[in-house]
Parts: sequence; structure tokens; C-alpha cells
Amino acid sequence: MCGIVGYVGARPALTIVLDGLRRLEYRGYDSAGVAVLGDGELLTEKRAGKLANLEKALGERVPAEGIGIDGGHTGIGHTRWATHGGPTDRNAHPHVSTDGRVAVIHNGIIENFAKLRAELESAGVEFASDTDTECAAHLVAAELADVDAEGFVGDGAARLAEAMRRVCRRLDGAFTLLAVDTRTPDAVVGARRNSPLVVGRGDGEHFMASDVSAFIEHTREAIELGQDQVVLITPAGVVITDFDGAPAQGKDFHIDWDASAAEKGGYDYFMLKEIDEQPQAVAETLLGRLSETGQIVLDEVRLTDQDLRDVDKIFIIACGTAYHSGMVAKYAIEHWTRIPCEVELASEFRYRDPVLDRSTLVIAISQSGETMDTLMALRHAKEQKARVLAICNTNGSTIPRESDAVLYTHGGPEIAVASTKAFLTQLAACYLVGLHLAQVRGVMYADEVGAVVDQLQQAPAQLTEVLAAMGPVRQLARDLKDASTVLFIGRHVGYPVALEGALKLKELAYMHAEGFAAGELKHGSIALIDDGTPVVCIVPSPVGRGMLHDKMVSNIQEVRARGARTIVIAEAGDEAVAAYADHLIYVPRTPTLLAPLMTTVPLQVLACGIADARGNDVDQPRNLAKSVTVE
Repeated sequence: MCGIVGYVGARPALTIVLDGLRRLEYRGYDSAGVAVLGDGELLTEKRAGKLANLEKALGERVPAEGIGIDGGHTGIGHTRWATHGGPTDRNAHPHVSTDGRVAVIHNGIIENFAKLRAELESAGVEFASDTDTECAAHLVAAELADVDAEGFVGDGAARLAEAMRRVCRRLDGAFTLLAVDTRTPDAVVGARRNSPLVVGRGDGEHFMASDVSAFIEHTREAIELGQDQVVLITPAGVVITDFDGAPAQGKDFHIDWDASAAEKGGYDYFMLKEIDEQPQAVAETLLGRLSETGQIVLDEVRLTDQDLRDVDKIFIIACGTAYHSGMVAKYAIEHWTRIPCEVELASEFRYRDPVLDRSTLVIAISQSGETMDTLMALRHAKEQKARVLAICNTNGSTIPRESDAVLYTHGGPEIAVASTKAFLTQLAACYLVGLHLAQVRGVMYADEVGAVVDQLQQAPAQLTEVLAAMGPVRQLARDLKDASTVLFIGRHVGYPVALEGALKLKELAYMHAEGFAAGELKHGSIALIDDGTPVVCIVPSPVGRGMLHDKMVSNIQEVRARGARTIVIAEAGDEAVAAYADHLIYVPRTPTLLAPLMTTVPLQVLACGIADARGNDVDQPRNLAKSVTVE
């Protein structure tokens, strides 16, 4: 999830663009870059790392360089969350066509970039980066040349828009693209598919960005673009078409919140924003993972299929929330592959001297890719000749670099310390790894894998449905703010969800909270139940897992008989639990192994709501850091 900004008007573009990038840096901080047009020149600067590195480089530029990069009135800027290609200077955006005519920035993933790159290279184009975005820069330049040669009716801005439309019709995947052309110094063209783009309306100036926070200081009037639309901004106005060139309209809206809230998109907390981003984040994780032949596609694989067929034992290592995603993964991987799988806290793994060899696969899960406990456990596994597969959200970080295979979650930056969308995207990634192993080992056929992937691809829409029904959960959070303790119980994949729900409440609300396997209640934990004790119960589906469901209903009756206040999360249509629930929260019907994608969300909303009601800092809980980089 990258941050993009475009500007055209009378003011110095560099100032506007850099200001926008500062407000968008939360969307990506692997690298940043700008391109400014003026007097027929295209001047670019880009640097790996945070925006400060770019600003330092700009400050060191020689003023005698033509117009100077601060002298143009048309510009684009980008702050990157690396996907294709590591976070380096050469992979930073903007990317420029070979003839120096076109500069492009991009948010998203172009799925068919490999085919396009091969086509361009066969035509003699030399690439200067490892990114999918560079393909778009060369394609726009090539289409511009064709449009010019054809005598296309219209001025330079119209020709630039036509070239963008032609390119977009060739692209697969999710993308927002912005481009400028040296021969059209007063225009910026943008396009979107499955990735955000908004336009800001000004007086003799216009803006484009992935988030209105980039331009809220300059205008409150905005246009939200629709799917598969191309937009052209000039000082004179805004022109919107679809990818085929037919006139189209965006959705006009007025921004009625202030600049300080803009970075959060109008939300009170980043965590609330990130909870609501989960449908899109899961969709990004799943995007492009099934090839035309029905094969699961990972990001980087330095293991052969035979290496994976030789695996006779799997360890999953992780910490905190990632550990809970690994616990869910154990159920799915063992069910689909029939390979024994253990889940271990990374902080304990190497100290107990685990038995590892070349037939062992270690799956390391880390949002940041820099979690020190997980990294040290990974290195220990490598020393023992085990194979390592990383699940990570941060391209180019240490854990993926030191692994034999990688699956990036592509969930975008997560600013709030307490993980939400990281957890759900890790779940989706774990499912994909399990399916890939089953496929390679021949225990699941392509059509069986495709059926599960189809079920996974329904998750974003189902998550949107869950989020739309969270009003009662928010009210419940206010009611529970003074509770001394909250307990969570679950069975099967509901047990890790219970642990995750308790962790969220401890992290955010600073309350005593515990998660239990429901069957263990009678072995001691039920002594904690007192009159009015809130107990959150994650109920498995009655469809296909009837015995588990019935046992869970019995557990609910047990705690209720001892005075518990039962908060029941069950799938839609499950009427059997209604009689035993003081508060009933329904989620969409989902196959049992995939249910944590749905049942976790109400627990996130509950914990966030209780913390807010108690007056806590939701985004930055006390004593916690986003990434633990020391043991």
C-alpha cells in the first residue's frame, strides 16, 4: 500500500507534493521519490528509506540544473511500501521510460508484469529496476509514440490520457497509476483498478492522491473515482473516462474533517482504520495467487518441488499475534497435507534444542520481518540444515532475505501497535502455504485447491458484511469497560481465536483476560467464573463439525450455570446457541478451517472499544512497540 500524490497548478509542485508525501508516509516508508515538469524538462529524485532521505537529497541538488526541481508547476510523488523488488534507490518510484519522456508512479501489483517485461525486453527495452511498475512507464511511452504517429485528435493532454487507457487495458491486477509527459507539462493522468485514487478540486489547480490527507490543506472538495477509470487533471479542469474512453463520472464529496485527522482517514485511531481495511488487505494477500494452470503462486521460492515433497515435519515459529495465526495454520496444514506440524514460540524454540534436519520445514511468521526472536530461531533452524519459508508483510526485510521461500502478505503498513489486519493476512497466507504444500505433494488436486481458494476469495466481501454489523459490539464494549476480567473460550480453530481475543484486550485495555480451550475449563479454569464474569465463546459451525459444536454448547451452559455473562460468536443461522447467549454476534457461514477470518473481527472491535471507553491510547499502548527487534 503505497502513497501517491499528483499536482498541477500555478504553485511550485515540489512543495505541494512533498507536503502530501509527509501526510502519506504511514502508507509506505521503504523509499520515496518525486518527478517535476517544467520548461520541457523532467527532473526526478528518489531515495530508499524514509522521506527524510529524499528531502536531504533534494536539498543537495545543484541550483544550476536547468529549471531546478523546485521550479516546475506539475509534479508527482510516491512513498513506497515495497512489493516487487527490494527497498532500494533503483526500485524507488518514479520510474522513467527509456526515452526520458514519461515518469510513472504506482500503487498495487501488476499481475502480468512478467509477460509484459519479457515482451518489452524482446523489443530492446533495458530495465533499470526490479519492479513491475517500470513496465507501465515503458508501455505508456510506447503508446504515446503510437498515438502521436496515428494523428490522434486532441491536444497533448488528451493523447496522454489515451495512452494511459490503452496501457490499462493490457494490465491485470490491482493498480493506481499516475503519469506525466515532458511534452505535456500542464497535465497529470491517473488510473485506478482495485486500488484507491481521489481527486482534489482547486481554483486553477488540481490534485490526485491515494488518500485525501495529501491535499486536505489545499482543498476540501474531492472526487472519488470509480473502478476502471482514467482521470486527467490540468489547471483548467478534470476529465474522467472509463478504460475504453467513454465519458465517466466520479463521486463528488466534501471533506468535513480537519487535517490532523486526515492521516487517519477521519478515524479516531489508526487501529479503527486498519480494522476497516481488512477486507482489502485480505484481498491483496490473495491477489494473483492462483495461476492459469491452478497452481498456488508464492513470491520467492528457492526450493524445488522435490525439496517440499521430502518434508516430513513442519515447525511454525512466531511471536504474539503471529503465533496465534500459526496455531490456526497447524489445523489447516495437517488436515490438507497430513504432515505433522508443531507451533512454537520463537523465543523458546532454539533454547529447547529441537530436532531438525533437511527434511524439516520451518515456517517463520513475522509482520515486520525483523522480529529478533523469530530471526534468531530461523538462523538456528538454518544451522541445522532445515528449510525455511517466511510469511511476512515487509519486502526486503531480514527474515525473508534469509529464508528459502517467501510469501508476502501485501497487507500494507500497519501503524497501530496492536495487530489487526496483519493477523488476518497472515491467516490467509498460512492457508495458501498449506494448499501449496498439499498441491506439490500430490495430496490435493488443482480443482480441490481451486475450490478452497474460491472460498477464500469470498472472505473480503464477508468481512465487509461483518464490519457493517459491529454496532452492538461497540455498545457492548462500553458496557464492559469496568469489568475486572474477561475470559475467552473456543474449540478447534476457535481456541487460537480465543487466545488472540484475550491478547488484544490485555494489550489495549490493560485488563486481566485469558483464553482457554473450552474443554479445559473443567480442569481448573472454571474456578475463575463468578457471577457476572464476561465469557466470550467462539462457537464452531454445526455444519460438518456437529460434535465440536455440541460440545461447545455444553461448555457455554457450564459457564452460564455458574453466573457467567455469555458473549457468543456463532455463524449465521445457528439457532441452537441463542438460548444460552446473553449477547449473540453472528458472522457469515464459512468453512470451519477458514472461520477465524470472520470470528476474530468482533474481538478486535470489542478490545478497541473497551480501551477507548477506558481512556487508553489505542494506537500506542503502554510499554509496547510495533516491532520487537531485540531478544
